[in-house]
Amino acid sequence: MTPRRHLALLSGSALLAPAVLRTPAHAQEAERREDLIQGFSRTRLARFQPAMEREVERGSFNGAVALIARNGQVIHHEAYGHQDNARRVPMTREAIFLLASMTKPLTSVAAMMLIEEGRMKIGDPITQWLPELRELKVLTAQGEVPLARPITVQDLLRHSSGFVYAASSPFPRIREMYEEHDIESRRAPVPGDEMLRRLGTIPLAFQPGAQFFYSISTDVLGLLLQRVAGQPLDRLIADRITGPLGMTDTVWWVDPARRSRVAESITSDPLSASMWQSYRIEQNPVPAGHFKGGAGMVGTSADYHRFAQMIANGGTLEGKRYLSTPTVNWMLSDHMGSMGGTPAASTGPGYGFGLGFAIRREQGIAVAPGSPGDAMWAGAWGTSFTIDRAEKLVGVFMAQGPSSRTHTRMVFKNLVYGAMVESLRG
Repeated sequence: MTPRRHLALLSGSALLAPAVLRTPAHAQEAERREDLIQGFSRTRLARFQPAMEREVERGSFNGAVALIARNGQVIHHEAYGHQDNARRVPMTREAIFLLASMTKPLTSVAAMMLIEEGRMKIGDPITQWLPELRELKVLTAQGEVPLARPITVQDLLRHSSGFVYAASSPFPRIREMYEEHDIESRRAPVPGDEMLRRLGTIPLAFQPGAQFFYSISTDVLGLLLQRVAGQPLDRLIADRITGPLGMTDTVWWVDPARRSRVAESITSDPLSASMWQSYRIEQNPVPAGHFKGGAGMVGTSADYHRFAQMIANGGTLEGKRYLSTPTVNWMLSDHMGSMGGTPAASTGPGYGFGLGFAIRREQGIAVAPGSPGDAMWAGAWGTSFTIDRAEKLVGVFMAQGPSSRTHTRMVFKNLVYGAMVESLRG
């Protein structure tokens, strides 16, 4: 073969090579890769818009904000609908939401920080700092009986203390006593010391450690932390968590400068009026009342993402460590064991409870996708989050629609996982 002929063949081969890249299969793969961001389909993420519009039309909320991050990168952060009932103010990503029980994980993390410093242990009796609760008894069918063992810090963290919320109390007498003494400060502010004094006169619904029962445990934990740390709960959390994390809008009450950014709960929701009255977010809780470690804070989606991402990262964010990785793993382990009760009212089936977070026990059973060991919690106003470390995923959903909250948090999870087309779990 002549050199010229050989060169022609090589040139022909080179000219033919690019044509292979232009086959339909290669074009489809290139298009598929272009559609992906951190294993999520942009096309599928676009499903959020019509889904949120349907929820607004359904009356679930006026508007919402959804945030998804994977591998620490925010890949979706969008606002939908309106912030106000008049529907004149479009929802924005900077809107402020009442976090309600999404306050609990922050208070729980503050507790673990003090435990890491050796200032308390989760097995310590809470009466070491809360003497007002030394005379507690347990209500049974036979009357009041002594505690089989003391309430511990762990009981407060995992809701196995025997305390309740009035509305869900299994005993009418306990519900009536909670309401009579305004233990949850629904009618008016109640100072923390006075709340503890009143609580010490009301029997427990269960023996400590016998039953998971969602309750005021984290409010009691917040009051305990104040005494352990020797500073108010708002300063403790600001100094150790929200300040260093840059959660600038996660606070205990809404000052006038922030008021215009508060998302309104839909007026037609039958729970909105009474809940708004009891939360009193435009008033500084102290000195007339106390900082409620279980339900007191407000914040934004971006702020809460920073907190959740720190947990997902094993206790660090942007080079700063907040908790050790073993401590995070300990928190995100199921601490319920064989005790009775379930967090299913908030999580759906398939979840146990760790130290401040609900923890998924298995792949199946649950009513939304996820991974064994994923962590979540939610707030009564309609906020929720999920931390799926197996998928390196954090999701935060913010809305203000209390009556629809269980429905909408599952819609959010279905949309998130429905857009994840590449799983790290195979």
